[in-house]
Amino acid sequence: MDHFEYRNGVLHAEDLPLSVIAEQVGTPVYVYSRATLERHARVFRDALSILPRVHVAFAIKANPNLAVLNVMAREGLGADVVSGGELARALAAGMPPADIVFSGVGKQHHEMILGLEAGIGQFNLESEEEGVELSALAAKRGLIAQCALRVNPDVDARTHAKISTGKAENKFGVPIDRGCAIYSNLAALPGLNMRGIAVHIGSQLSDLEPFEEAFAKVGALIAELRSQGQSVTHADLGGGLGVPYKAGEVFPSPQAYAEMVARATQGWDVTLMFEPGRVICGNAGVLLTKVVRVKRSSNQVPFVIVDAAMNDLARPAMYGAWHDFDAVAPTGERMTAHVVGPICETGDTFAMDRETDALTAGDLAVFRTAGAYGATMASSYNSRGFIAEVMVDGDKWAVVADRIVPEAISAAERVPDFLKD
Repeated sequence: MDHFEYRNGVLHAEDLPLSVIAEQVGTPVYVYSRATLERHARVFRDALSILPRVHVAFAIKANPNLAVLNVMAREGLGADVVSGGELARALAAGMPPADIVFSGVGKQHHEMILGLEAGIGQFNLESEEEGVELSALAAKRGLIAQCALRVNPDVDARTHAKISTGKAENKFGVPIDRGCAIYSNLAALPGLNMRGIAVHIGSQLSDLEPFEEAFAKVGALIAELRSQGQSVTHADLGGGLGVPYKAGEVFPSPQAYAEMVARATQGWDVTLMFEPGRVICGNAGVLLTKVVRVKRSSNQVPFVIVDAAMNDLARPAMYGAWHDFDAVAPTGERMTAHVVGPICETGDTFAMDRETDALTAGDLAVFRTAGAYGATMASSYNSRGFIAEVMVDGDKWAVVADRIVPEAISAAERVPDFLKD
């Protein structure tokens, strides 16, 4: 459920007509619903209440906007970060350092130092080499880093190849059959407190079976570690639960997910850690756009050209992803069209042969389910700049990220003296 609904023939974000935002802020623009963010965070958190000890950290990579993170912090969620920049955002949004988990396969020394000095709750180590480096940095500062070892269970998540993270050929984690030896080696190093195992097999999962398969392997590893005298008090099960992008799609609910976790982890006696991202914020945002023109050629499907582009929403070009596309004020008439942006790339295509509301130049429309991996993956390709982001709260709204115009980006560039002769 989300809070983007039609009222009197006009699509609203909560109690606000989207046309108001278009008039005041311009298009394209991302629009987030606070009520939807709060609802999804609570549904996920409440579903996990059947488990004995739980830690929930929002995956900042899904949507790092400070206003969104502030809502997550107010709902009691920590942060899963994968860079020093995301760590700084989590702290700026009011998330306690102890509730921050630092994941990511390529942590650099300066980022590890940021985490150590901030006193974050856990580092998820992706390799033995990373653990050795963190040990040296922590010991030099007289600090102890709380750590989990991320293992790769070689499980096919049955999701898109570019967002699969748990197969043997993926870059993440250490082979699970080497997990016990690597964990034991790291536990002997100064500056590290090895306390858990972490696993994450991918994003946008539509089936619970791959989760359960991976968790069974993790449970066996935990038992093996304990049999060798190692302490395991935490198990980080990652995120990955999918959301419907297409009307009518059905995905496992957080409740069904929690029931599966309860079965799979029975007897582990650990704090279970989770990093939901898309499932919290995906349906909490839309990309509001305006039709530039409709390009018609004889005997061909027309092109609906909108002012949003692949630099604003990369998922369709990158993954072939589907986003429902709806008029803000539909007339009841329908058309079949190719929906494209203005970028000078054929890949700047949102939909082909899509049945949609009939649209003409100047009409407003939305790409739905754009609250995750939308603005965060934007670029300034074709010197288009970065679009604004807005949050709605009932009938109130605010710009939560300014539009960055191309002139502001080019102002940061320099022509060196040797080119001025």
